[in-house]
Amino acid sequence: MKGRYELRFAGSGGQGVILASVIFAEAAVISGMKTVQSQAYGPEARGGVSKAETILSREPIWYSKVTAPDFLLALTQESLDSYSKTLAAGGLIMMDSSLRLPEGLDPAQVLSVPVLQTAREVVGKAFTANIVAVGAINKALGLFDGETLLEAVKRHIPAGTEDINRRALDAGAELISPEQAAAFARKWG
Repeated sequence: MKGRYELRFAGSGGQGVILASVIFAEAAVISGMKTVQSQAYGPEARGGVSKAETILSREPIWYSKVTAPDFLLALTQESLDSYSKTLAAGGLIMMDSSLRLPEGLDPAQVLSVPVLQTAREVVGKAFTANIVAVGAINKALGLFDGETLLEAVKRHIPAGTEDINRRALDAGAELISPEQAAAFARKWG
């Protein structure tokens, strides 16, 4: 992993992108890294655009805002269309497979993953889409070992939901093939 990564998570209010961002920040803390997590949403918190950001760093973080993310998770078309324009040069995008790739984006920098469908049909609960995404992102980017990520998830979920969230995390990781992970790893770092 290089010294600093800026991650942006975007979707619709209620999809859990803020929690996904918090989980990556928690995993960084567990790993002894420096991290900053922030979020932005307005009165549209349920149903409108929601975004959250996490900075991961091995060095002190002197500026706490994401300016040009290295990575974008987009779960809605509106978030993909808006936030893909602010990606750093060479940045990577994971988008839900139900979305349409905007003109001008290089398909080589995009990984289309059925996050929402997997949450509904494999895990059996649509509300687990954020945890499915966390599993897929971590597998694609190789940020944290599985136990660290699972511990971060457990620290932020309600008691009694450990099994379904573990299934969601595993289902997300299974969406990324070794070839996709290797291709993203070459670009990532």
